[in-house]
Amino acid sequence: MSVQARIRVLVVDDHTLFRRGLTALLAADDGVEVVGDAGDAGEAQRKAEALRPDVILLDNHLPGVTGVVALPALLAAAPGSRVLMLTVSEDEADLAAALRAGASGYLLKTTEGDALSAALRRVVRGDSVVDEAMTGKLVAAFRQGADGGATAPADPPDTLAALSPREREILAAIGRGASNKEIARACAIAESTVKIHVQHLLRKLDVGSRVQLAVIANSRGLL
Repeated sequence: MSVQARIRVLVVDDHTLFRRGLTALLAADDGVEVVGDAGDAGEAQRKAEALRPDVILLDNHLPGVTGVVALPALLAAAPGSRVLMLTVSEDEADLAAALRAGASGYLLKTTEGDALSAALRRVVRGDSVVDEAMTGKLVAAFRQGADGGATAPADPPDTLAALSPREREILAAIGRGASNKEIARACAIAESTVKIHVQHLLRKLDVGSRVQLAVIANSRGLL
């Protein structure tokens, strides 16, 4: 990957050693460039506006304000950036609140380096990424309204029956966290065809995001 195509990342975490360690870890990936780091929400907002990174890696536990609360201001400061939460919090309310606030993904700090690199690439392509360990909690959060109203998208009993076998197959794959490229490979179809199927799913199930598709796939037992 050329230098011009590198994914530009801003690391936001209140622990200096963690920021340094994460920066060193990402430096081993030729396709990623850490363009800056910040230890609190205010500094993160200023640097996001100045640097316009492709991805903001954001911890939820920041001094003064949580990452979830700071998230809308970060997106407003750098509209073209995507936010990927990287946190120790396994709380389903934090997960649901982050996704509703505009996060493109939610990973735990136990994530391996290669998985983090893959996640960065996926969110830049427009995919949503949720840590496998949080999948069950994602369903619970949207079912129970864990963040004060994040209920699962309503789907009438016959909604899934209206899907074609291929659409059900792709919906199940989305529920497992597969990317469009992975789905295309597994189904032996073009990635562009997968994108069309995803758009059909969004329309037929009357939802606005890939995350909501994953919730439906999990809650309806398609996995």
